[in-house]
Amino acid sequence: MRKVIVYVATSADGYIARPDGDVAWLDRPRPPGNYGMGDFYASIDTVVMGRKTYDLALQFGQTAYPGKKNVVFSRTHRGSAGAVDFVSDDVGAFARRLRGGEGKDVWLVGGAGLIASFLDEGQIDEFIVHVVPIFIGEGIPLLQPRHRSVPLALLASEPYPDGVVRLHYGLQPQAPTPAPERAPAKRVRGKRRGR
Repeated sequence: MRKVIVYVATSADGYIARPDGDVAWLDRPRPPGNYGMGDFYASIDTVVMGRKTYDLALQFGQTAYPGKKNVVFSRTHRGSAGAVDFVSDDVGAFARRLRGGEGKDVWLVGGAGLIASFLDEGQIDEFIVHVVPIFIGEGIPLLQPRHRSVPLALLASEPYPDGVVRLHYGLQPQAPTPAPERAPAKRVRGKRRGR
């Protein structure tokens, strides 16, 4: 089955962007190999993102990821625009169809709401997080906040000379939580009234 992989950069305090979507803090000299991006890009054939992430990419002049199938989740856009297909399907059903099809792995680009939706549906296999050595104080978190507890297994870690650390996690399989046993109901007897 194809894997769905979140490949992303965060600040050291866990944000993927400032509150207004600004990511200028990511502009920095890249080491040779660009943190393994070339190898990762060759391992995927589909890119999935939310509409806000897509709109941000358009601001930078990027209309699509070249050579890949581009899918954007959107409630407002329909159909296709160039190399991009817009969908509004149920996340779980869409992800199961995608993962069951033929092809290479899938890059789940973001944003926080879409990543959270895939995660809560159990449709993410791995996270590759590049932690950039900067605090930005506030912003958009990696995951949209919700009450959850998702154990991760560290598959690999790699520090780079510029202070970036690449953390590669797999999701640990979780056994279904058994329903609590119910105690038998107690029979309550009423008092007999005298005649």
